[in-house]
Amino acid sequence: MSTADAPVFRYRTAVPGDDEAIEALDNSFTTATVFRVTVTDDGCALRETPVDPPLTKVFPEDEPDDDGHRPDDADARVFVAHESAHESDGGLAGFVSVSYSGWNRRLTVEDIGVAPEHRGRGVGRALMGLAVEFARERGAVHVWLEVSNVNAPAVRAYRRMGFALCGLDTSLYDGTPAKGEQALYMSRPCR
Repeated sequence: MSTADAPVFRYRTAVPGDDEAIEALDNSFTTATVFRVTVTDDGCALRETPVDPPLTKVFPEDEPDDDGHRPDDADARVFVAHESAHESDGGLAGFVSVSYSGWNRRLTVEDIGVAPEHRGRGVGRALMGLAVEFARERGAVHVWLEVSNVNAPAVRAYRRMGFALCGLDTSLYDGTPAKGEQALYMSRPCR
């Protein structure tokens, strides 16, 4: 695809009419590597290792008690990206849902997703840029997120966006379909 043929994306705050497209977005991924976590008494280490065959992860539908992506309070936002030629017909390219906590001045990325056909085109980076801008407006000192150790494509993308490992939970996914995975917590300063 030439630069002239490359899609142009429009970014904006989500409206109630975006909910269905956000819910329908394919968040699955396939990866040929995962991050193996080694835990010691002194900390932990991540090592990216190949998996053969490649791992495909499909996320289960949200739990019934999940209140969706449309936050109603002033300290939460959902931003969406649309391929500009398709915004009127539901051409959702991606979204990010965030919430701000004033007591520790942290913006949490609750969820982020980019449609498979739009990955690698800067949509996730632009959405994260909107999240960081919202964080600055709120006075946040850092942006924080959680990601599974098997989501190597996301971990690599977050690192490129300035995120660094700041924590680990080896039991977060116990009792879920993701049992055996580890939760990696990553943060970046909000300058």
